[in-house]
Amino acid sequence: MGHSKQDSKEIPDKLYFKIGEVSRIVGVDTHVLRYWESEFKMIRPQRTPSRQRLYRRDDIDNLLKVRELLHERGFTIAGARQALKEEKNTGRSGGGSPEKLVSALKKELLDLKKLLHG
Repeated sequence: MGHSKQDSKEIPDKLYFKIGEVSRIVGVDTHVLRYWESEFKMIRPQRTPSRQRLYRRDDIDNLLKVRELLHERGFTIAGARQALKEEKNTGRSGGGSPEKLVSALKKELLDLKKLLHG
């Protein structure tokens, strides 16, 4: 696509964005945006009466997070969904490194195993 990471950080100062603008800002094709919309509940652009999508700045921020997780950090859709859920639940941005997340999950599972098996 030829989009650099720096291009994506320059979000024009306005309330609503059409899908073509969002595609250029995020650095993915419009069909990818529509797919991500179906996979991530936090991405819900408003619709005009003619069904045209209107994205807000929050939507773009969320799309940039999704792109980072999928394209730069190598997460699967399910993994990205989980990382975003963790971020929302902890109130932290970034959610820590994948290694720290795996370590924390492993500890939780071992604790649960001890509880279940006495």
